[in-house]
This record gives sequence, structure tokens and C-alpha cells, in this order.
Amino acid sequence: MCEIIDKKILHENLKQIVVKAPLVAKHANPGQFVIVMADEKGERIPITIADYDREEGTITLIFLEIGTSTKKLGTLEVGDKLYSLCGPLGNPSKIEKFGTVVCVGGGVGIASLYPIVRALKREGNRVISILGARTKSLLIMEKEISDYSDELMISTDDGSKGRKGFVTDVLRELIESGERIDHVIAVGPIPMMKAVSELTKKYRIKTTVSLNPIMVCGMGMCGACRVRVGNEIKFACVDGPEFDGHKVDFDNLMKRNQRFVEEEGISLVRYLDTQWKGEV
Repeated sequence: MCEIIDKKILHENLKQIVVKAPLVAKHANPGQFVIVMADEKGERIPITIADYDREEGTITLIFLEIGTSTKKLGTLEVGDKLYSLCGPLGNPSKIEKFGTVVCVGGGVGIASLYPIVRALKREGNRVISILGARTKSLLIMEKEISDYSDELMISTDDGSKGRKGFVTDVLRELIESGERIDHVIAVGPIPMMKAVSELTKKYRIKTTVSLNPIMVCGMGMCGACRVRVGNEIKFACVDGPEFDGHKVDFDNLMKRNQRFVEEEGISLVRYLDTQWKGEV
């Protein structure tokens, strides 16, 4: 099936689609992702499931149009069908009664955080959510996450909403206020997750991060998503995507994520050029 039944433009290149995928919705759990192809020539794109409805048989995906493949995905409208959708993939988030959990989300990572926040609250945890974005208009799922949070704190780089600064500034103040924190979960850009992990390590607060490096097959066979965790090499798609943030080699991960930036830029220029010429 994989038909798009709803689409929203959240902000310029930030899109949300609801896809009819009964089998995926039936088995999806917080923290898992799907591999999507917009067309037969498209790249395999990993997107974390932002929400799922087992009764309706739908999943919600939120993505930022950055490269050629996400641009193609963003052109699809209600009634169109995805060429391919594989999932749910990856290990579900570990949901248990930790006590007080601080959930930190940045950018598009906030979408991935939502089902985790919901599940943690339903498990009986005290949930404090910290959401961050570059500016107010890029802040997503604020109400949805607020509904399952005991406290919601917001930061924006430009100060257009909440505290001016970064999520780590808010987290540091929370820790130094004496708030007992049993667990921190961070989902967002790699530099943000690195900063959160470095901060919590000083205070010995257990921290889980969700990694979304380059994935291709999504099943651990191609090796493209390998990451160093402690003294081991792990594959984010099958061993993760969640790992102990204090053990992840973020510097190596950031280098790997930048490996094909030049090629991705060339691909995007060519795609936009063919669109302008009416070839696509």
C-alpha cells in the first residue's frame, strides 16, 4: 500500500506525511525507523517513526528536505504511493520505570522523541522534556510532547521562544538546580547529542542517544552505518539506533557523516537543474 493519506508543510522544507502501512504500524515501537524510497531511482532514506496508529494502520514521518532523495520525497502528495517502505527496523527504545527522565530533542529529532516521551509517561515516569530549535518556526510537536510531559522547557538559538541558547544550557541549569535525574535521553543533531553526553558524563547521569548516521540497507549487511561504541564497532541499524551516549565516539561519527557531503551537493544541483529544465 504505502499510500500517503495526509501531508503537512511544517516549515518551508520541513514536511510531515502520514502513510498507510498497516503491517508497519502493527509492529512499530518507540525508537524504531523505516527505510523509504520515493521512486525507483531514489536513495534508501532512514526516517524514524514519529507516530503510529495501530487501529488506523498508519505511520507518521517527519523529514527535512536536505538532499536529492528528501527533495524527491517532499514532492509527493496525498494519494501518491511510496516506491518502497521497509520496517519497522532497529531495536525499540528501552522503556521502563526509571524515575525522573529528561528527554532532550533538537530539530527534526524532536519527532523521533515524541513516541519515546509518550511511552515513558505511560510507564509511570516523571518526564521532563527539553526541546530546542534554531528559531520558533522550526519548533515541532510542542503540544504533543507537552501532553505527556510533567514539565516542558524550550530553547531557541535566536531567543524567539523560550530561553535563548542551547538545550545543554537548559539541561545544565536543571542539573545544577538539584533536580534528581535518573536518566537522560537525547535525540537530535550529532553535535547536540555529543554536547548532552559530555555534560551528563560529568554528573554521572546515564544517557541514551539515538544515532542516525549514514544507513543504506538498514539491516546490517552493508556496513555503512558502523559506529564505534566503547571498544567495539557497532552497526546503528541493527545494534541500535540507541546507544550509551558516554561510550559513543562522536568525533569519528561526525567525520563519517561528512564523508559524502561533496557528492551529495553535486547530486542535488543536478536534480534541481533537471527539475528547472522540466526533465523530472
